Amino acid sequence: MAFNDFRFRVAYRVVLVGLTMAIFVYMVTRPNMIFAAVLMALIILGQLLELYRFSSQTNRKLTRFLESVRYSDFISGFAYDNKLGKSFRELNTAFNEVLEAFRKARTEKEEHWQYLNTIVQQVRTGIISFDPEGEIQLINPIARKFIGISNIKNINELITRNPKIHEALLEVESGKSILYKGGADVLLTLQATELRIRGGHVKLVTLQNIQTELQKQELEAWQNLTRVLRHEIMNSITPISSLTSTLREILEHDLTKKETHYELKQEGAEDLGEGLATIESRSKGLIKFIDAYREYTSVPQPKLKTILLKDLIEKVTQLLKPEIKKTNIHFESSCESEYLTIQADAEMIEQVLINLVKNAMEAVEDKPQSHILLKGWYSDNAVLIEVIDNGPGIIPEAIERVFVPFFTTKKTGSGIGLALSRQIMQMHNGTLTVQSEPDVQTTFTLRF
Repeated sequence: MAFNDFRFRVAYRVVLVGLTMAIFVYMVTRPNMIFAAVLMALIILGQLLELYRFSSQTNRKLTRFLESVRYSDFISGFAYDNKLGKSFRELNTAFNEVLEAFRKARTEKEEHWQYLNTIVQQVRTGIISFDPEGEIQLINPIARKFIGISNIKNINELITRNPKIHEALLEVESGKSILYKGGADVLLTLQATELRIRGGHVKLVTLQNIQTELQKQELEAWQNLTRVLRHEIMNSITPISSLTSTLREILEHDLTKKETHYELKQEGAEDLGEGLATIESRSKGLIKFIDAYREYTSVPQPKLKTILLKDLIEKVTQLLKPEIKKTNIHFESSCESEYLTIQADAEMIEQVLINLVKNAMEAVEDKPQSHILLKGWYSDNAVLIEVIDNGPGIIPEAIERVFVPFFTTKKTGSGIGLALSRQIMQMHNGTLTVQSEPDVQTTFTLRF
């Protein structure tokens, strides 16, 4: 109805104020109506205040809306003055829609937070975050277990109760990881990252116990090594044992006792000689195998120095040139930049590269168009050295085992070269990996 329209009500109040002021003027001109004029002035003041209050509803509504947003009060609504016309209804509807959007956003945010918090609390990795003052922002039960304190608000509380883990939490740099030995069954790897939240810096550290996984890997490594040792030793001991029995039978049947001496038939003597030669050969093979095992388990610590990658590759190329000239292999070497350097023991890395190139030479020796490439380059924040050949490659079933000590795919190989090479790279805090596509290309990669 028109009587409920906001604009009509304002106009009505303005007209009423005008009429009241006209009456007030009339009374002021009459001496006998002074008291009535005073009363009329009070009425006019009240009308003006009412007009101001009524006309300022929009400002109050906007203020209440902004306060609702500021204090996250999305429960209240705007509808009580819808009778004041279409403009008020549209304004109320807009305010209510905005509040409803905020309400849904907050609900979704709370659900998302609850979901993430549940994940953080349930994962088997410790998670802890803290600001530069040490105030803990987030910590899950696993992290509490690792640090040994169930109720902690600031990591500086660890200074007196667990100083080693406190030092480790502060020491670990963003994007890097360190190891922390916490006990017989706890070996933690700490990884950190830094975040900027609400204008402040927060350090997030994850703690993962890798002791069980290491024990599993260690057990698997020992099982593989034991399997290889058993295989190699049995390959030597079994024929020796068999030959010993055979030789004893030869002596029993072909050895004849005379008065003052023993005589052995010529055929028996030949068999005896052959048997003893075989025993000697297998014994030497077993000694060679044991020497290889000793070599694998007694690698000296590397003496790290800054080495120009270009010089290293050129030296390895010169050392291998005499052997390569005897073959039909097309050998290339290159270095992406003459300024690339690595921290390494030059002799040990030369040993690794020579071993890899020799392996490649053996792999391609029967191939008509054989090719080997030794190259150094920089990629993904690391210096890489690759040995690439176009030999027969490594079958998928064997590619994971080529670094197992004493495992070999060659008839005359000892199975120690690749295992020793990987061990040397690990001592340089690097890696040695292989990728192979049979009959196409095989690539061994040293990453520093």
